[in-house]
Amino acid sequence: MSPKHKQLKSIATIILVGFFITLSGGCKVKYSFTGASISPDVKTFSVSYFQNLAPLVNPSLSSILTEELKNKFITQTQLNPVDDGGDLSFSGEIRGYRVSPVSIQQGDVAAYNRLTISVRVKFENAIDPTQNYDKTFSHFEDFPSDKQLNDVESELVRLIVDKLVEDFFNNAVANW
Repeated sequence: MSPKHKQLKSIATIILVGFFITLSGGCKVKYSFTGASISPDVKTFSVSYFQNLAPLVNPSLSSILTEELKNKFITQTQLNPVDDGGDLSFSGEIRGYRVSPVSIQQGDVAAYNRLTISVRVKFENAIDPTQNYDKTFSHFEDFPSDKQLNDVESELVRLIVDKLVEDFFNNAVANW
């Protein structure tokens, strides 16, 4: 038997075994190509508005963060969004939004500044409460010190929010 034929036979065997396990009801977790493993009992999700409690407030950050988290679940899962009380639910607040100098050069001048956003997230899984978490996530992006925050802020916020939402999602449903 050729190596290619053996490989095809192995792949066919794996597919058939998976099919029979699914038919027999032995499969309790739904897997997706996004890395999410969500119980088939989970049908809905809800995301509460993330209030901005940071000392420095970006007026659009709360709505951007809330909507991006909703969009992540809509595009990456088959769960239905509900306003409140989803099988998976997220709430929390923005705790930090700050700019600090980094990469100090000669003459005590910063070559870069860093925008850091910190968000406290409370995740509740009504189907499997062992998956619940309440933790703070933080990410940052650096920008050249010769640029004003106003000039780069919207781009930096999008980049940081993408990282934060990925963390919220992975911590809730990736389990790896």
